[in-house]
Amino acid sequence: MIRSPIHRKVLSIAWPMIIAGASGPLLGIVDTAILGHLDSARYLSAVAVGASALTLVLWLLSFLRMGTTGLVARAFGQANRQQGRQLCRELLWQSLLLALALGVLLIAFQEPLLQLILWLLGPGEGIYEVALEYCQIRIWAAPATLCSYAAVGWLLGLQRARQTLLIMVATNAANIVLDFLLIIGLEMNSAGAAWASLLAEYLGLAVALWMVRRELKSLGGYVAPRQLLKLASYGQLLAVNRDLFLRTASIVFVFTFFTAQGARLGDDTVAANAVLLQLVLLVSYGLDGFAHAAESLSGHAIGGGKIKRFYAISRACGIWGVAIATGASLAYWLFRDVIVATFTDLPQIAELATRYYGWVVAVPLLATLCYTLDGILLGAGRTRQMRDTMFIALLAFLACWWLTLPWGNTGLWLAFCVFMACRSVLMSWAFGWLSKRGW
Repeated sequence: MIRSPIHRKVLSIAWPMIIAGASGPLLGIVDTAILGHLDSARYLSAVAVGASALTLVLWLLSFLRMGTTGLVARAFGQANRQQGRQLCRELLWQSLLLALALGVLLIAFQEPLLQLILWLLGPGEGIYEVALEYCQIRIWAAPATLCSYAAVGWLLGLQRARQTLLIMVATNAANIVLDFLLIIGLEMNSAGAAWASLLAEYLGLAVALWMVRRELKSLGGYVAPRQLLKLASYGQLLAVNRDLFLRTASIVFVFTFFTAQGARLGDDTVAANAVLLQLVLLVSYGLDGFAHAAESLSGHAIGGGKIKRFYAISRACGIWGVAIATGASLAYWLFRDVIVATFTDLPQIAELATRYYGWVVAVPLLATLCYTLDGILLGAGRTRQMRDTMFIALLAFLACWWLTLPWGNTGLWLAFCVFMACRSVLMSWAFGWLSKRGW
């Protein structure tokens, strides 16, 4: 199977993106492990809530990465290479300018925005102040984070997976080093975690712009500044991202709602859930490697009108996604005690994490298809179907949570698993429906 040209191409993009993606939750794992070994669970809980607040803001704007990748991949696959490359250059600068503008707006309106989100999350008084301080520091990284989204999306659309790997690994490696220096070395606790992330994001942006500059030289040509000032020229980018924004908002809501409900169940519960969510994210970013491959390669195939290649890429990504998810679930099941002990030595948190650990084992198997199909549909430009299936899964999540309220945290985890399963089922149906109607 690996000898197949299609599988080799998929793996050439997926494996760098898996490593890059895993470095993200690895950073969260280091944050959680360091803070989880401090003398109080307050810092871990505050960072969990604060990070969720910023995720609500920044993840909503992740269309800057996703939308850019799909559009660039289809442009890069056009039969008219000169026209396609010109469009690739325009999309880069449009995405970067849009990202910079949104980042500046987030900083300008940070006070009411952060206070509103933290109020919605509802942490306890002892956690609120620490979480707010964490957010007020990290929000200044917004321009760098959003511009990095755009740069990474552009490079991935050109199938430059190794460059995106270098950007993400450099950012997260710097963050980990700064975590140890600021949290442990300077004893800055949760504020140290925030400053580490801030400094690392700007370092990552510098690496990203250096990579982009190299690719622009190979593409040749130029983009007239006057073209970038015409609002009408942003129409395609904004139209694609409208559905992606709504789809992403639904995912952000689920994760934020999950954290908020855990916080209402107590500081120990939200801390235990933070540990388990890091494991969920670790697998999610791994599965996203094949979603990224599907997005880039399927977009290139659709852009060039190569439907048979599109289906071959879809099958290959699906097979590898299922294999990775099965291996992850098995590893989580076999090494439960070691994994929990790695994250925290606080007895009450370790006991709760062990109690709800079974849900984490199930998540990869339930979610694998929805991650792969996200990439396929996005590459093909079928963002409306992504949006609609997400809305239905969101309703299923809320209904399950409401019906299982007496079960406490068990009901919360059940609702989360139902959400993932519904996404996989509905997106599989959407893929079949689109295959009958034509892409």
